[in-house]
Amino acid sequence: MQRTILLPSLGFVALAAAVGMAGCSSGTNAHSATLRAGGSSFVDPLMQQWITTYGKEKEVRINYQPQGSGFGVSKMTSRDLDIGFTDAPLNPEQLAKAEKEGGAVVHIPVVMGGVVPAYNLPEIKKPLVFSGPVLADIYLGKITKWNAQALKNLNGDLDLPDLPIQVAHRSDKSGTTFIWTDYLSKVSPEWAQEVGAATTVKWKAGVGQEQNPGVAGYLSNTKGAIGYLELIYALSSPHIQFGDVENKSGKVIRASLESVTAAAVGLKDVPENLCYSLTDAEGPEAYPIVGTTWAVLYEKQPAGKKPIVVDFLRWAIHQGQDRCQELKYARLPERIIKLADQKLDRVHD
Repeated sequence: MQRTILLPSLGFVALAAAVGMAGCSSGTNAHSATLRAGGSSFVDPLMQQWITTYGKEKEVRINYQPQGSGFGVSKMTSRDLDIGFTDAPLNPEQLAKAEKEGGAVVHIPVVMGGVVPAYNLPEIKKPLVFSGPVLADIYLGKITKWNAQALKNLNGDLDLPDLPIQVAHRSDKSGTTFIWTDYLSKVSPEWAQEVGAATTVKWKAGVGQEQNPGVAGYLSNTKGAIGYLELIYALSSPHIQFGDVENKSGKVIRASLESVTAAAVGLKDVPENLCYSLTDAEGPEAYPIVGTTWAVLYEKQPAGKKPIVVDFLRWAIHQGQDRCQELKYARLPERIIKLADQKLDRVHD
């Protein structure tokens, strides 16, 4: 679905001054400025807040199409979008294709969030506890019953039902799938070898569903089902049950704004391209299934496009972070923001 918001009037010089960007004044007329963006459904609730807030004092037409990370990457590569938003950094094949089409690609982290194991067991009132290896074995088709010994070991005080586990996964090219499979690859050597991490994989078990609403619908209608959902989606749907996960330190953690932020605190080495991973992070309070959404764009922009693209992204990683907490996203750490600013300095007409 395409969302279009027409924002109120200001000239581009005022636009640049309002956000405090040095060196952004130009002859470009903001009255004709249009920003085409799309991709991650994970970031869409926050994006809608950003579009509204950013547009209060600027006349810029912003279209955001939340059709999945794969859509964002492919449409940015073909220049149908000015910015693609993705929960998985571009892989070598995607980078090679993009470089052939339009040159070097810049990754700008914009926000962080969690992914949770959700299920439908209405008779279980207390959140279930999962571990990484157990989740991997469920998705490998090795654990098929809710009362399997491995689950009993993690949930000793719960009377788990003798019920088949109905596995659901995303059928679209999904950044949420990348976060989920990246985590499983770190905690299960078998998963890493047989399946791996990507926005779409060859699943060993389960049925595919389109985007978060598809997985959530399957969960709601199928007793004994399990699936993975973005934390914000699970929290906005009170009927959805989701479990706690044992982290790298052996502590059982509930997904929350605080535990997602704790995963970023444990990030030690940040690569030059800013394509880091937050899954299975260090730290006793860190929730282990955490990912980043990146804005991806060409370093070399068409004439006149660079000012509005860079201005919006600078605003998103600075003022835009103030909107994160209310929507249960985690703010970017200051050192990531500093590195992202340096990347934006490279973008040119």
